[in-house]
Order: sequence, then C-alpha cells, then structure tokens
Amino acid sequence: MPTTLRVEDMSCDGCEDIVENALEEVTGVESASADQEAGTVYVEGDTDVEDLLDAVDYAGYSADLQPKTESETDETSEEEAKAAETSESEE
Repeated sequence: MPTTLRVEDMSCDGCEDIVENALEEVTGVESASADQEAGTVYVEGDTDVEDLLDAVDYAGYSADLQPKTESETDETSEEEAKAAETSESEE
C-alpha cells in the first residue's frame, strides 16, 4: 500500500538519498522516492506508518503522514468495495 509522508528540512539531493535509504531499510518497504522541493517522500510497500516515521526520525528529519487527497480517498474506497465484492462472491 503506498504511503506519502511530509518530510521537513530536505534541502539537497543528499537529503533525499538519506531519507530514501532509511525508509528502504524498513521491513516491508519495496521502494521510497523523496522529492525535496515538495517536501514529500512516496513509499511503496506494506508496513506500519509508525515504523516509517521512526526511520525518518532516526535519519535526522521530521516527518508526518500526508493526508490523502479527495481523489486518492475515492480510489481507495472503490478498491475496497471491489475487494469486498470479490470476497463475498468467493463464499
């Protein structure tokens, strides 16, 4: 499940690398892509958000969960509805 974090004080390519590397060490993370200009990092994988935040903190940066946009929320709702329909039809 993709997760987007807001990360403070990333000011160079090296900062992006440090944050990405820290996150990629977290169990369940498949990839991490930081954007210093937007102040965000996009994380692919299945892991606990607290583990991601702890990894960023340990790397020396502050982070919090970026709220989903309305379109992302709509997509998630559609995916959950399809999954529920599939599991109901399998029973």
